[in-house]
Amino acid sequence: MECDIVEDDASVLSILCDFVANLEGFEVLGVTLLIKVQLWRKKSHGDVPAVSMDLFLPDDLLERILSYLPIASIFRAGCVCKRWNEIVTSKRFLWNNSHALLHKPWYFMFTSSDEPIGYAYDPILRKWYGIDLPCIEKSNWFVASSSGLVCFMDNDSRSELYVCNPITKCCKGLDEPPGPKFPDYSALSVSVNRATQSYNVSIVKSKQVPENFVQWDLSIHLYDSETREWLTDLTEVLTGWRAGDESVICDGVLYFLIYSIGGGGPDNRHGLIMYNLRSRSPYGLLMRSFIPVPCSLTCGRLMNLNEKLVMVGGIGKHDRPGIIKGIGIWLLKGREWQEIARMPHKYFQGFGELDDVFASSGTGDLIYIQSYGAPTLLVFDFNQKQWKWSQKCPVIKRFPLQLFTGFCFEPRLEIAP
Repeated sequence: MECDIVEDDASVLSILCDFVANLEGFEVLGVTLLIKVQLWRKKSHGDVPAVSMDLFLPDDLLERILSYLPIASIFRAGCVCKRWNEIVTSKRFLWNNSHALLHKPWYFMFTSSDEPIGYAYDPILRKWYGIDLPCIEKSNWFVASSSGLVCFMDNDSRSELYVCNPITKCCKGLDEPPGPKFPDYSALSVSVNRATQSYNVSIVKSKQVPENFVQWDLSIHLYDSETREWLTDLTEVLTGWRAGDESVICDGVLYFLIYSIGGGGPDNRHGLIMYNLRSRSPYGLLMRSFIPVPCSLTCGRLMNLNEKLVMVGGIGKHDRPGIIKGIGIWLLKGREWQEIARMPHKYFQGFGELDDVFASSGTGDLIYIQSYGAPTLLVFDFNQKQWKWSQKCPVIKRFPLQLFTGFCFEPRLEIAP
């Protein structure tokens, strides 16, 4: 909804007073009007006196109004005047803002295979924003997110770790994790406690036992932000299976995918392991939590949607399990998978040439799916069971083998590592 700029002081005051008196309807009209009034004040000239909002709008009311702005607009609002800047940067505003509206998760798309540059997509306003990520040096770093915090780990030594808020740019480096250096596979996950704003980081490392093809050393390492220490929680040897790069923490349980080493049929190439971070598992009992995947998968992507484990997977052909024929979404209930949706064929075709593996991440009630070969982004609303393409990303593919990937995160202002 748009409002014309008003050029009469009395009219401005009258409209604002009416708007303040009917707060329940100000979400769109009121915020738009306030922004335009302030811009009009700055652009006005001649003998027209500017209307001072300080005369009739107290701080607490202005703070409440500004809290309904989209995240991206809050930073612009802070540039309007000194008073607005003081409000939107105050600790009280940042905390209250996190509870005023439900912030839909954004998706950051890396648009370069070398440098960590890209754009973030806002599904509410359906806009892309250029964002510079702190800490990260290359786009192929491991990434995990939870409740506004994003954790990065380098892809080479797996020893550089950072936790940051990509919106506020607040960043913190973590100590080098324990366990084997240069593991063959690593799975990174992070979980934030919103009540205490503390967080845990998990790394599942997998390394082949020397001169043994079927045995793999697996270790789980946990970081606690309150103690600021790493703990090696479990070490175990798996036979016929190895861990990979997919893990997530849901409601105090660490889930990670494992992959068959040569054994088993085409329907038994992937499996899921559950590790309760509260009760822990005795040595040698990890495989007792094994849950088979619902069908033959070309790849699986794990995500936490409102403390529920959801998997997005590429469905393999029956006679050629390594070739993708579709994409499905499943919810884990107890130890059983419930199919939530399958991507309609028209959307599946919309990706063009889709490899057997793809990028997918989600949180809240949104799931994002992206081909590595193009900046096309598909959004699935988990609650509404609706598929929708995002607005076209403002990037041009520069060369045929250019790769694209990304991750989703909650845009929050109050959370800091």
